[in-house]
Amino acid sequence: MGLITSKIWRIFGTSKRNLHMIGFEDAGKTSILRKLIPNEFVQIIPILGANLEEVRYKRLTFTNMDIGGSQRIRRLEYHLCEKKDVIIFVIDSTEVSRLACSTMECRDCVKDELHDLLKQKETGNVPLLIYANKQDLSGAVSPEYILEKLELDSLCAGRSWHIQPCSALTGDGLFDGLKWLEYEIALERK
Repeated sequence: MGLITSKIWRIFGTSKRNLHMIGFEDAGKTSILRKLIPNEFVQIIPILGANLEEVRYKRLTFTNMDIGGSQRIRRLEYHLCEKKDVIIFVIDSTEVSRLACSTMECRDCVKDELHDLLKQKETGNVPLLIYANKQDLSGAVSPEYILEKLELDSLCAGRSWHIQPCSALTGDGLFDGLKWLEYEIALERK
């Protein structure tokens, strides 16, 4: 009987995960969180510190630390959460010049930031969801363009990852990203 109960719990039980949302300033991290937490979308003021929030999606509960986008603070954020189960990296799809640097290691582009993040021992081999935000704006590049510019196939080799086009303003694509995470976590339970 215990084995059956255990299997049912693994398949249908709730799961609490530590989520870590990262991205440059004004990428839309806080706006995405506000859209995922029902009835709480308000005008966002960029944060200077960190917010700790709980997001529930179906049977998953994510505890998220949303950290301000300033580069000085971002360097510390890799060490703030010891255990990460999921990483969400938010990209402003309209900031094409910030995707990949033309000079070596300029430290102000998404590609370098992602590389630094993924080589940290704290990130392990956890699933990576990349939200290609602001797809509702003119000038936004496609997820395929982002994939190519960031060389995600090689950068994320050996890691479960997904790039999801979305809009924090309209909510389009946000829950599709969470569905992917739910699927990845379900695979992990098996």
